[in-house]
Amino acid sequence: MSVMTPASNTLAPLSLQEVLRLADLQTRTDRKYLVEPAVFARLIDKVGAGLGVLDIDGARSFRYESVYFDTPALDSYLGAAHGRRRRFKVRTRSYLDSGDCMLEVKTRSGRGETVKARMPYDIGRRTSLDAGALAFVHAHAALPAGASLAPVLTTAYARSTFVDLRTGCRLTCDAGLECSSPAGASVALPGQLLVETKSAGGPTTADRFLWRAGVRPVAVSKFCVGMAALDPTLPANKWNRILRRHFDRTHGEL
Repeated sequence: MSVMTPASNTLAPLSLQEVLRLADLQTRTDRKYLVEPAVFARLIDKVGAGLGVLDIDGARSFRYESVYFDTPALDSYLGAAHGRRRRFKVRTRSYLDSGDCMLEVKTRSGRGETVKARMPYDIGRRTSLDAGALAFVHAHAALPAGASLAPVLTTAYARSTFVDLRTGCRLTCDAGLECSSPAGASVALPGQLLVETKSAGGPTTADRFLWRAGVRPVAVSKFCVGMAALDPTLPANKWNRILRRHFDRTHGEL
């Protein structure tokens, strides 16, 4: 599924440096939506005059792959599923078109603040954590004593990134999401785009358009929904509505 639409192709091109300069949102409000491609096309057609799009050597859609790691007891997943105040997420994120890779550690403080630490990582080692990576993780996340980490989920998708040139708000659109387990089981998100708005506070022009179109924000995490879709025995009360509406376990589709 392509993210780009005829209207998208007419938007002003932005380099990665320009995207970071215009939309360097250290403190931000994120809203996520599951959107039909036709609705997204209308969104870009309606608000596109004020948008720029990340463009690298003529490409405007880029392949991402994330490998998530968890303990044998699934402390990372269960921390999110049960809404624990202190929780963590560990992943490698690979930018497949450029060959770059980052190791990322996200933690949630007792006050509900999200903190992300990241370091460059060898893309060829993205499915495992070497000694340096483990030291980095332990320096930034309070893992259970003696806990080890292993890959539990891989997600792959194509992303396009848009920036509101007037306000600096960012809009990302992920297409063709696929989630797979180390054992080779997989699920997909057919016919839907995962759209996320990122702003310094209030709703963006894109948020307001989607609300008028009857699309409401959803609490969705690729990691958590992918894990729950692949293993129905996991607790997933927070995501049951999304799983019921968009996931058919018979056909393996999310």
